This record gives sequence, C-alpha cells and structure tokens, in this order.
Amino acid sequence: MSRKKVCLVLLIIFALNIALIFMASDADAASYKRGSSGETVSKIQETLKNQGFYSGAVDGVYGSGTEQAVKAFQQAYGLSVDGKAGAQTLAAMGISEQQQGSASSQGSGDLALLARLISAEARGEPYNGQVAVGAVVLNRVEHPSFPNSISGVIYQGGAFTCITDGQFNEPVAESAYRAAQDAMNGSDPSGGAIYYFNPSTATSKWIWSRPLLVTIGKHRFCS
Repeated sequence: MSRKKVCLVLLIIFALNIALIFMASDADAASYKRGSSGETVSKIQETLKNQGFYSGAVDGVYGSGTEQAVKAFQQAYGLSVDGKAGAQTLAAMGISEQQQGSASSQGSGDLALLARLISAEARGEPYNGQVAVGAVVLNRVEHPSFPNSISGVIYQGGAFTCITDGQFNEPVAESAYRAAQDAMNGSDPSGGAIYYFNPSTATSKWIWSRPLLVTIGKHRFCS
C-alpha cells in the first residue's frame, strides 16, 4: 500500500473516531445519569424527595442514591427502568426542559408543571376557578409552612389527590396553560387561599375547619 493510501486510511479512521465521540456526547446530553451534576440534577432530586423516592441530600450530584431513586420513580410511573433521567422521565417529573440554567427555562418548566396541576385538579371548573387553583400553589410557595418551589408544593406528599389517582398524567387542557400564566402573573381569584376543596368529595373533617375566603365553582378556597 502506498504512503498516500496509508495516510488516507488513517484520516478516515481519525474522522470516524471523532464522529463516534460526538455521537456519544449527544447521547449523554439526552439524559441525566450517574456522574451528571448541576441545577437540573438538584431539581430531579428535589422532585424525588418530595414524592418520597429519595432521602439523600439535594446536592446536584447524580450519585447511586439518585440513580436508585430514579429507578423507583420510573417503576412507579410505568416508565422504562434504567436509572437515567431522560426526556420521558423528566416530563413525568414535571421538568419540561433539560436545560434549567436560565430563568426563562426555569419559568417555562414551572409554567408547564403548574398547568398540568390545574388541568388535573380543576378540569371543567370556571376559568377563574382554574386560575385560583394555580394561585393556591403559588401562595403555598410563599408560605413558610410549605415547600418553597412550585414542584415542591405540587409533589408534597398528600397535597393533591391528582398525583396519586392518575389525573396528573392526563392531557393538559389549553385553558390550564392560560390559567397558569395568569396566576404566575399575579392574578389571585382565591383571595390569598392556601387550601381548597370540593365539599361533595372531601373526606377530611379538618379541611372544614379552615376559614372560607371564597367559593368558585365546586371549590371552596380557604386560608
């Protein structure tokens, strides 16, 4: 083989190796897995912790504990159990965008998560009742008795029945996105409520002790 052909073969092999490296990098970027770190990993850990799947520190480091928690989450939600937080797993967690570093992407993820909660909890309710449900979530974020993030409030154990009865995974109504945006823009038809309930389906006697602020549709909003 001539020297020119040898050089050509070596160049082709080199180019193929570079292509394989980039392909592997793209595959890794498509999901978060053991060894990943950053804000999105912290959000994954926070979501898992709020749902009871994770008991470790929210430190932004995707270690074995986070991996096992992701597997448990995936199994509970009927997802492929591989311990990696890919697009489907992130969506199930309410983390709509993998890049959470900027305020705009963070806001977009919160909006989608809030809209999903509103759609599940207030489907069929008057529009101002949907906005009010979103406002309750945001009021809880600001209240010292509740988690200080939208995902934390929504995934807090026992807070919303839609998380456990499957309604949370239903398609999101278009009006819920508008309601979520209005709530995030400051609209609060609930009058500052941090609780709401449907009198015809409520099973908790305690909830009836909360001071009534306003009734919208089938929901009583309370302080």
